[in-house]
Amino acid sequence: MHKFGGSSLADVGRFRSACALLDDDAAAHRVVVASAMQGTTDALLALIADAHRGSDWMPAWAALRSRHLAVADALQPAQRTFASLHNARAGQAEALAAAETPVRPGLHEALLDGFDALRNELAALPADGERLERAATRIQGYGELWSSLLLQAALGGTAAGWERLDAREVLVVHPGEMGAGVDREQSRARLHAWRARNRGRDVVVTGFIARDAHGEATTLGRNGSDYSASIFADLFDADALTIWTDVDGVLSADPRLVPDAVCLPAISYAEACELAYFGARVLHPQTLAPVQARGIPVRIRNTLRPQAPGTLICADGDATPTAFGGGPVKGLSLVDDLAVLELTGNGLVGVPGIAERLFAALHGAGVSVTMISQGSSEHSICCVVRAGQAERGRDAIRAAFADAIADGQAQGVQVTGDICVLAAVGDGMVGHHGVAARLFGGLAQARVNVRAIAQGASERNLSVAIARADATRALRAAHAAFWLSPQTVSIGLIGPGNVGRTLLRQLAEVAPGLRERSGVDLRLRAIGNSRGMTLDHAAIAPAEALDRLGADSAQTLDLDAFAAHVRAEHLPHAMIVDCSASDAVAAKYPEWLAAGIHVVTPNKHAGSGDWARYAAIAAARRAGGGRFLYEATVGAGLPVILTLRNLLDTGDVLHGIDGMLSGTLAWLFNSYGCSSRPFSALVREARGLGYTEPDPRDDLSGLDVARKLVILAREAGRELSLDDVEVESLVPESLRQASLDEFLARLEELDAPMQARLDAAHADGCRLRHLARLGEDGRASVGVVALAADHACCHTRLTDNLVQFRSARYADNPLVVQGPGAGPEVTAAGVFGDVLAIAQSLGARS
Repeated sequence: MHKFGGSSLADVGRFRSACALLDDDAAAHRVVVASAMQGTTDALLALIADAHRGSDWMPAWAALRSRHLAVADALQPAQRTFASLHNARAGQAEALAAAETPVRPGLHEALLDGFDALRNELAALPADGERLERAATRIQGYGELWSSLLLQAALGGTAAGWERLDAREVLVVHPGEMGAGVDREQSRARLHAWRARNRGRDVVVTGFIARDAHGEATTLGRNGSDYSASIFADLFDADALTIWTDVDGVLSADPRLVPDAVCLPAISYAEACELAYFGARVLHPQTLAPVQARGIPVRIRNTLRPQAPGTLICADGDATPTAFGGGPVKGLSLVDDLAVLELTGNGLVGVPGIAERLFAALHGAGVSVTMISQGSSEHSICCVVRAGQAERGRDAIRAAFADAIADGQAQGVQVTGDICVLAAVGDGMVGHHGVAARLFGGLAQARVNVRAIAQGASERNLSVAIARADATRALRAAHAAFWLSPQTVSIGLIGPGNVGRTLLRQLAEVAPGLRERSGVDLRLRAIGNSRGMTLDHAAIAPAEALDRLGADSAQTLDLDAFAAHVRAEHLPHAMIVDCSASDAVAAKYPEWLAAGIHVVTPNKHAGSGDWARYAAIAAARRAGGGRFLYEATVGAGLPVILTLRNLLDTGDVLHGIDGMLSGTLAWLFNSYGCSSRPFSALVREARGLGYTEPDPRDDLSGLDVARKLVILAREAGRELSLDDVEVESLVPESLRQASLDEFLARLEELDAPMQARLDAAHADGCRLRHLARLGEDGRASVGVVALAADHACCHTRLTDNLVQFRSARYADNPLVVQGPGAGPEVTAAGVFGDVLAIAQSLGARS
């Protein structure tokens, strides 16, 4: 069995492609169910509407007729009939001459007769009532009659062994609340009689149409051709059914909402039914019932990509469908345009029959229920219905519980609109621990609130009602949570200086491998600096980001617009990486975190600046907002903050911190005293090597080190501000306001005081080091100190940073973190590490 949908029969090229696909089928007998040409059923419905209201429908009718006749002309030109060509090949000259005379073959006659019949029905369309409904039903089925004629002709007609079956001759159905039901025995008997009269090997069957028990023409409902194919697969005792459509198969999610959706190689009948009923558009919800009863496998394939294997639907399905590893969930679907009806009341608790009364009221009002949820307290019961039926449903429930509402036993019926239902489906969910946790965890990370929850005892479907505004973000977050696609993080980078540029290069090198290996998609979508910003809806290639920012199309930097773009509603997670040194950017952190945007930064202003802002950041994090990581603010790529947090979180008591927190000052004092070179000469050399800032006073002032100490102190729970730190500046008062050139010219003024301190230290067997200190009493200081020769800070290498933690556990032998603590490479790596830590917390695999 084969079934071709309307998109697979959209034009003459598609008809020919369908024929080629059937030629590849080596089966002894082939049966093909044809849908109407793409757009035909909609056109027929529009004609009915125009005729009913008295509008001029003739132009549209003529256009539809011309479209079908054009396909017929291309498939079977009017100049030659099959018989004349057959005779001509036999060498009959008179037949050849006759073949050159225009003849309208049977295909054209049949189409013209059909369009004449349609015109007559439209002209005589009843005004209203049952007769109008019957006429409209008949008219809707013309498309399948015409397309089946075209497909039979394209396949060579009866001469090539292809019969054509008008399904109304065989298929008998009856209406039911759950859709059209098939009179299987009568239909099978009629098919047997039809086959006795029509001996062709292969058959083209009209989809969608049938007759009722009274002989009246009817249909199986929109998208009913799939159902027709399944019914005829049963009636013809088919070995297999292939449904040809315009997608590669059943996808793990709607690809318009989840671009990373994957095609499922195989799913079970049960999984396919769940996906179909919850909005997957590949299958009509009723399609699988006839084939499932007989165990007939169904394959969904793409006429546009016949080389793709498609999706096999069978009894057992497949346990490993995804591109990023197997899991309990096969797919997710989203049902839109819904509303929640909720009946609440203290008087409902423990009263039998409440649910029966509620659903009886909805049934009487013709309201279909998509999802049901009730808490064990029985205080409330809610259901999800179509938005267009919500008001009718509310009125029906109010009427049914009018007495309870009047007596105060029920508080009334609430309607919440703009709702979607997200359903996770998979046979692997049965008995699998943690499925709900993973779903709700993914939604929570994406800041999606769940309004109602439902899960059947089969455990194959877990459904949640969510706000429509969150739908796309929720679907993508859930899809990634089950590793059906990468965890996508929308990233905005501010401040592409030395560290920012290096981070971009690291992203360009590492991100593609991360996507494949760890299932995390770090998608750079915005980049900005003090002069401007560039935003991209899709992605900015990290290697091209600086060029994009420098282009004429860059906009003026607007931090609010920048954040709003990064926090895209269609992407589950958002992150801003601030590599600037801007206090104005740091001032935005509380607002961004509260909006659910994660922040990663080496910028020290947030951690060491205004205390009220620091408290606001902490409050936003505690309130469930975005995560804030700033490891690179203290030790570049060294795990200084992480180590301190591990000590405190495991119950250790901090006694004090000693730290060499400046790579520049570490180099200066590691070098000073090892030779006779004066301190000023070392400063000039460090500047020449690029170790210092352009103005060395920025390093020698100790202010940067003081900021790092404040960050560590606050991390340790001390309410410390920059003004509380005793900071020794190595720049004499007389040089602090001088120009840079004057300062550099007078550098020798630093030598005498520093030499005196060096001599005093050596006299005591000590060495000079620039140290940041936090005492047990909370006293914080930054400056040059003389340390015993066995102190850890006296055994560092060149620009190494070192932090020594003294605690209850590490009292006699302090815990030391040491290594390169400066430079764009290690600082960018520290920032990158924080980015990956957040990605892993969002569900990316290690």
